[in-house]
Amino acid sequence: MLAELGLAALWLAAALAGLQLIAGALALVSFNKGVGDGGTLAGIVRPVAVVQGLLAACALIALMGLFAQTDLSVKLVVENSHSAKPMIYKLAGTWGNHEGSMLLWVTVMGLAGGFVALVERRLPEPTMLATLAGQAFVSLGFYGFLLIASNPFARMSPVPAEGQGLNPLLQDPGLAFHPPTLYLGYVGLSIAFSFAIGALVTREVGPAFARAMRPWVLGAWVFLTLGITAGSYWAYYDLGWGGWWFWDPVENASLMPWLAATALLHSCGVLAARNALRAWTIMLGVIAFSMSMIGTFLVRSGILTSVHAFAVDPRRGSFILMLLAINIGSALVLFALRAGTVTEGERFAVTSREGALVFNNVMLSSILGIVLIGTLYPLVTEAFGQKVSVGPPYFNPMASLFFVPMVLVLMVGPLLRWRRDKLIRVRSLLLPGLVIGLAAAGLALWLGVKGLPYIGLVLAPAIAVASLMPLKGRNLRRLPLPVAGMVIAHFGVAVALFGMACDSAFSTEKLIAAHVGEVVAVGPWHVTLAGVEPVAGANWTALEAQLRVRYQDGDVFAMTPQARSFWAPQQNTTVSALHTRWNGQLYTVLGEQADGGRWQLRLWWKPFVPMIWLGGALIGLGGALALLGRLLADLKRIVVRDKIAYRRMRQGR
Repeated sequence: MLAELGLAALWLAAALAGLQLIAGALALVSFNKGVGDGGTLAGIVRPVAVVQGLLAACALIALMGLFAQTDLSVKLVVENSHSAKPMIYKLAGTWGNHEGSMLLWVTVMGLAGGFVALVERRLPEPTMLATLAGQAFVSLGFYGFLLIASNPFARMSPVPAEGQGLNPLLQDPGLAFHPPTLYLGYVGLSIAFSFAIGALVTREVGPAFARAMRPWVLGAWVFLTLGITAGSYWAYYDLGWGGWWFWDPVENASLMPWLAATALLHSCGVLAARNALRAWTIMLGVIAFSMSMIGTFLVRSGILTSVHAFAVDPRRGSFILMLLAINIGSALVLFALRAGTVTEGERFAVTSREGALVFNNVMLSSILGIVLIGTLYPLVTEAFGQKVSVGPPYFNPMASLFFVPMVLVLMVGPLLRWRRDKLIRVRSLLLPGLVIGLAAAGLALWLGVKGLPYIGLVLAPAIAVASLMPLKGRNLRRLPLPVAGMVIAHFGVAVALFGMACDSAFSTEKLIAAHVGEVVAVGPWHVTLAGVEPVAGANWTALEAQLRVRYQDGDVFAMTPQARSFWAPQQNTTVSALHTRWNGQLYTVLGEQADGGRWQLRLWWKPFVPMIWLGGALIGLGGALALLGRLLADLKRIVVRDKIAYRRMRQGR
């Protein structure tokens, strides 16, 4: 019964999305013809958007209930769950598959559209109608995809005795956080896309449009930042490979929207504050959501084989490709038709804060192009029968060509004035960062660091110091939250870059087959294999290494990496054991048993590697503070506006 209720809610949500699209379009036509205020149709668009989102949420809750009770009459539950699985993985398994993840997508999209309909009152009503109609248009395609090609509530007959279980690599607490966070980011970009479409339709591309869109872009960017950071750490500790980024196509699928969203965020801020970069803002709004759609296609088309990807019927990939072509193609055609109406906006000098932001947007767009080409090129060559691997030897140097000048401008940009400025004015503020950078250059050279890690170790401390310079002369107690957020986010870039450079320059690896009682040295650590014992969990058994580790001459403590065997489904995995110090992380993995009673051990000493994820968290925190500051400012404006309106009403009496 629960499955039928969920499916009915999904059908009703799809029907309301269609009604929202039609009503919004017809009401917009009435506005354009000058016929009143759009009539009854305009009045129902916002309520329909709210109810649509609630119905989509009901469908997702119903699917979560089916997974929680392991209803084996539902095909999706059979293929992705098991009665012996811990409850957290039963619930997280709701979106740990193709159909469930797409239902999560449309649910977040529906709720976000409903929230926009409830709270947004700054834009002219025709622009809001066009925005909500555009959001319904995008949502309707995904509803059709679910109901036609990927029904999450499909029944199975006969009912099996037990489910097949969830991929053991996905049975991790990170699964409960990583996909929903990324989806919140993707869907936030869909809202930005809809705002861009609405502004183009009504030719209202101006500061009011940017102020309405900015919180959604900023929120999407924060969630994408946290989701990518969490996903990177999950791959680092769960896969047992010791790496934090592999340029996997599915990793790139989340990075590309983030790059576009970063550029869009800066353009949106300039348009909101200075009425410039109008065409940039519209185009980046389209590109950012395009990258989300391309990522969706890569993950769910079946053309990739990855631990992240859902290898499904290629016909579903064709459906998503069709949606991509329709949504993005329509937006590009609309942009081409209305490009003449998107005026240039206010002018500014090259040496200005706007100029710095434009330069960095060009660099971000270039990096995006490099990642996009490197991700798609192997797929194109494979279609012609030639397999090509594109990895770090391509991505690292090519991206660095644009990343290095971008972070150099990042040091200067926040110190410049709007409209027009001179570099000589900010030279005293740049001097501390330059001095620290030169000192770091000498130290890194003395340590024998070369190549890209050397550049990272030079730039990271310089950026860290320069990021704090906007605070000079300010009263920190009265510091606006957006400024504090900018400083923290830029400081986070320096912290993450420092961690990346140290991991590349100073990591030590030791792969050995050790006897019980043997001592292995890796960096400043001494690791002793005390024994290997069997252990059992809720739905797995494992061999657990008992390691006794000591840092230099310090105290001895235990670490217990495991080699696990799951039975639902049957699969062997490794569970690394990590120990974190202020100056790095010891990473241990247990392998297979070798000849002579020896055990394979893989050990890494990774100096300052946690800085990578600390930096990502700081970047996300900075964005969250900026978002909070913007929302509080908007709330204050609303309160002041309502007070003025109330006062005028009282005076009118």
